[in-house]
Amino acid sequence: MKLSTIKKEKKKKNQPKDIKDTGTKNIMGVLKEAGLSEEVLVSAAMELYVPHPGVENKDIAERVFKRELKHALLDPNLCILLYAGMLLEKAGEKGELPGMSKETFNKDLTFLIVDEVIGMSIAKYISGDKGIFEYVRFDKLKPGILSKLGPFMDDVIAGLIGGASANMYSRGKNDGRKTKKKVTRASAAKPAKKIQRETAGGFAG
Repeated sequence: MKLSTIKKEKKKKNQPKDIKDTGTKNIMGVLKEAGLSEEVLVSAAMELYVPHPGVENKDIAERVFKRELKHALLDPNLCILLYAGMLLEKAGEKGELPGMSKETFNKDLTFLIVDEVIGMSIAKYISGDKGIFEYVRFDKLKPGILSKLGPFMDDVIAGLIGGASANMYSRGKNDGRKTKKKVTRASAAKPAKKIQRETAGGFAG
């Protein structure tokens, strides 16, 4: 990871130019061990997919969603936030959360809102306010694996999927569009027969 891109005035003192992060845990590997592989995440995301300019069909949407998911998971801050949610889930299952019994945790009572705070934080971190909108959609409808996850993890993963999904719609707007050949003055001046010969080979202009 390059720290040279951070503005000088925003750096802490004695910061190195580079960070050696080889050998660190891969968050996708951690998620996969918990039964949350890329395929599982994509499947849940596509259940609420809606055709949109640039992602007009599921094939394009899946490709763009995977790209946005991988891009998001390059950020160590997001990886740590996801991991924190996983640790909270494990602590809750063991009855180790302060101020909350194991029974209360398992019932996921209405007053427990910290899980939603974490989910919204993840979604907003990935894609801003539009991520929160997508988080709410996935949190309420709980497609795919979301319906099988615990009190913290359903919100953590809804935040991750919601944030990546929001970016899929906003940043994927050009992915499904065919690039048309621009007509220059020079090409416009060519004789009609010559243009016909050039396009006869199957060029989709």
